[in-house]
Amino acid sequence: MDLTKFAKISLGHFPTPIEPLTRLTEHLDGPEIWIKRDDCTGLSTGGNKTRKLEYLMADAKAQGADMVLTQGATQSNHARQTAAAAARLGMKCHLLLEDRTGYEEQDYRLNGNVLLDELHGATTESRPGGADMHAALLEATERKRQEGFKAYAIPGGGSNPIGALGYVNAMAETIAQTNALGLTFDCLVHATGSAGTQAGLVAGAAIMRPDMVILGIGVRAPQAKQEENVFQLAQKTAELLGHTNVVQRDAVKANCDYIGQGYGMAHETTIEAIHLLAQLDGILLDPVYSAKGMAGLIGLVRAGHFKKGQRILFLHTGGQAALFGYFKRLQA
Repeated sequence: MDLTKFAKISLGHFPTPIEPLTRLTEHLDGPEIWIKRDDCTGLSTGGNKTRKLEYLMADAKAQGADMVLTQGATQSNHARQTAAAAARLGMKCHLLLEDRTGYEEQDYRLNGNVLLDELHGATTESRPGGADMHAALLEATERKRQEGFKAYAIPGGGSNPIGALGYVNAMAETIAQTNALGLTFDCLVHATGSAGTQAGLVAGAAIMRPDMVILGIGVRAPQAKQEENVFQLAQKTAELLGHTNVVQRDAVKANCDYIGQGYGMAHETTIEAIHLLAQLDGILLDPVYSAKGMAGLIGLVRAGHFKKGQRILFLHTGGQAALFGYFKRLQA
C-alpha cells in the first residue's frame, strides 16, 4: 500500500496520543480501556475530519479551487474544520447547515461550532431537516461557479474515497503505535456517521491488519444501512489504493442501539458518558459523535459483551466545541 502517491497537505498534529483510561476502566470493572486522541489533531480544536481534509484540500488545490463548499448539521464538526482548513490555505468556504434536531435555543443556533464557523470566515446558509443535502450541495457549488468562483464540493463528513484515505493512514499510524507500545487490542470502537472514518479504518485493516476488529457505534442510520454505507465506501477506498476485493462484508460491524431520538439529540446514555469521562479521566466528549460512541462502549461493557482480560481501544473523534451548544441538556 502506497499512500504517498496521493496529494496531501499537512493540517494536523500527528501521531495523536494513545493513552489508558485508568479510572474509567476501574469504574466499569471490565476490560482495559485505552483511548486514541484524535480530538488532539489541532485544527480549530481538533477532530477526526482533519485527517480527511488533508487529502481533500490537497485535491481541491490540485484542481485550482479557490472556494470549498460542504454540508452538515447545524453543529457540524466537519463544517467547522473545513472552514478552518480553508482559512489556513487562503480559500473561501461556504457551508450548508441542516436543522436535524429542531432545537431552538440560542446556544445551539449561535454558539459552539456555529460561532467558530463565523470566526473562520465561512459563509453559511440553512436548510430544513430532511432536505436532500447532497443535491443542495451540488446546486450551491454550481451557483458559486456561476458567480465566478472555482468551487470544489466536499461531501458531508468528508466521506468519499479521497477523504477516507485519512483513516487508512490513521490505521497505519495506530498499528505502528501499538507495536511500539507492545500492546494488542481486541477491538477498536468509535462513533460512525457519514461512514468515512470507519470505511478508512476497515479498508486499512483489510490491507494491513485483517485481524483488527473495528466496531462503529452508529449516531444516525439504522444498522443495516450504516453497515452497507461503510462497506461500499471501504471497498471503493481500497480499490483507490489498488486493492480489489480485500474488504469482507463481515468485517463491517455497527451497533446502532445508542442513537436515541435521532442525530444530534443527546440521549441520557450520551449525557452520562460525557459526565463520566469528564469526571473520571478529565476528557471531554461531544454530544453528537464521541459521547454516543463512548455510551455504546460503556453499555457493551455493562452487558458483558466486553469482559475482563480484554483490551479495547476507543477512538475519540473530537467535537468538544459542540458542548457549548448543548448547555441546558448537559446540566447535571
